[in-house]
Amino acid sequence: MARRAAAASSSSVVSVGLTQMACVEDPRENRARQARLLEAAAKGGARVLCTQELFASQYFCQAEDHRFFSLAESIPGPSTELFSKIARKHGVVIVASLFEKRASGLYHNTAAVIDADGSLMGIYRKMHIPDDPLYYEKFYFTPGDTGFRSWRTRHATIGVLICWDQWFPEGARLTAMGGAEILFYPTAIGWHPKEKKEYGVAQHDSWETIQRSHAIANGCYVCVPNRIGHELVRGADGKPVSKDGIQFWGQSFVASPNGQVVHRASVDKEEVVIVDCDLSKVEFARTHWPFLRDRRIDAYGEMTRRFTGDRMEFRP
Repeated sequence: MARRAAAASSSSVVSVGLTQMACVEDPRENRARQARLLEAAAKGGARVLCTQELFASQYFCQAEDHRFFSLAESIPGPSTELFSKIARKHGVVIVASLFEKRASGLYHNTAAVIDADGSLMGIYRKMHIPDDPLYYEKFYFTPGDTGFRSWRTRHATIGVLICWDQWFPEGARLTAMGGAEILFYPTAIGWHPKEKKEYGVAQHDSWETIQRSHAIANGCYVCVPNRIGHELVRGADGKPVSKDGIQFWGQSFVASPNGQVVHRASVDKEEVVIVDCDLSKVEFARTHWPFLRDRRIDAYGEMTRRFTGDRMEFRP
């Protein structure tokens, strides 16, 4: 089950483990399956592990249905307690993507970062929330208020963003500026089956390309675990809320600081991917392609505006 892309042995090398799996309706079964994959990754030598987005359930955002708020859990809660035990047992760092109930009526799409001693280092709440056909996340998730963060864990300094965040270069840049050597993007993305023939190749290529670009622009590793399976979420009447559902495209991958894909998982197989990331390549990339050095921070103030075209100058 474990597949490995190896680097030369060095104190600067940290092994990253990504898991991809299909989800069922029962959260307990999903949590147990995820725990088994994390154990396999740890036993395979991975030191920093990351789950796919919202691993504890099917991707319920295919529908706007109040029943699904019951899937949320607190942090700390059952998932973080279980994964803290795994982290402590194996001395590994775990990034777990969860549907967080923060308070009554206040819910987030959240990643918990657990250090190698089993302690909860902190959380990142998804900042960019989509609202598209079958991706009705604004119904469930309050936009994050944690800002873009990095954590100096036992094994590496990491940053975490979540799915839709991956399309925004600002989030990757700010997380890298916080010191992150590795960016993790737990993800749940797939095709609308009826669109796959016409748009499928281009959609996947765009998704991978934008994240490889983050690796290049910030001189860091980018690690992306994505779910697999064809999910037909059922409504209260027991019928699928969409006749087509979403076909998740898997293909979890790791990109190196030069943007190359070091390893790409399958489209439809449950997998544990273990990749050796040589952190000396982060320093190499940032000194040989010194984008962080050459940023014109004096000229970027307008980035905080929604739009600047309405102030365009017209000259004869």
